[in-house]
Amino acid sequence: MGAIGPTQVILIVLVVLLLFGGRKIPELMRGLGRGVKEFKDATQEDQKSDNDADKA
Repeated sequence: MGAIGPTQVILIVLVVLLLFGGRKIPELMRGLGRGVKEFKDATQEDQKSDNDADKA
């Protein structure tokens, strides 16, 4: 089992378009972006609290 190639990516994109349609994709990507941003913020917050605890 190897890495995902360009044909697999194209197939995945086509399936997503068929399932969700063109109008729903921007909403899904916006939600995904927000989720990633919140995850990064939480990770950075956790690292800051760990660093503060180590210094104390």
